[in-house]
Amino acid sequence: MTTRPSVKEQPLALVVAVIASRADLDLAGQLRKPPDLFELRLDYFCDSAADLERGLWTLEAPLIITARHPAEGGANNLSAQKRRELLLRFLPQARYVDVELRSVNAFRPLLARARRKNVGLIISFHDLNSTPTVQSLQLKARAAKSCGADIFKVATRTDSPAQLARLLDFVTNFNIDLAVSPMGVGKFGARSRRELMRYGSVLNYAHLGRGHVSGQPSLSEIRRWALAAAGARPRQRRVRRSPRGSLSVTKAVER
Repeated sequence: MTTRPSVKEQPLALVVAVIASRADLDLAGQLRKPPDLFELRLDYFCDSAADLERGLWTLEAPLIITARHPAEGGANNLSAQKRRELLLRFLPQARYVDVELRSVNAFRPLLARARRKNVGLIISFHDLNSTPTVQSLQLKARAAKSCGADIFKVATRTDSPAQLARLLDFVTNFNIDLAVSPMGVGKFGARSRRELMRYGSVLNYAHLGRGHVSGQPSLSEIRRWALAAAGARPRQRRVRRSPRGSLSVTKAVER
């Protein structure tokens, strides 16, 4: 059974380094100071899963596994069956599994197995074309919670000030007892991620050499942001454990 760190051991803003290529895997294994988590983008390794398995021993941080849906930025146009097979193959090594809200029904047996193994559940939503309304994002967050999510991850297009404002409004008015990991992509992607880290984003993603989406910071850059956020956080989320021992968030309180 996978054992998660206790809440006292969990930093408020976790840094996640994305592994989406063999070069990323090699760099990850050489890090003197690993991030809090690595995300394995299994959709990029659909034809080299065995190579990825052999390289996992070099990684010195827990793993998030995901095989992204093609409609939400997934690579190689994988079928649901292929994505399910990849997730099941790497589930024994996972601390968290990330599936899209749209994929929950198709992956229910997989998610039940993850729950039995005490693997945390990230339910995600990616809109690479726009940022939906605050009301729409709130509905998706509530749906994720009803599906048993430990964390709701949301990534949206932030090419305009209006799109950025909507994403920030979603977070600053978030009143659901659920950990949230919001981020923008595009012109204002980097700015959104830095601001959202300050407002309590629990998972903050970085690349290991080459960004996979516009606005994704490097590992060194996001660590600088994390230090700044720790010293100047405008509000703090109180993190506690759900009955399954994973992250949840109470309403933010102003400092």
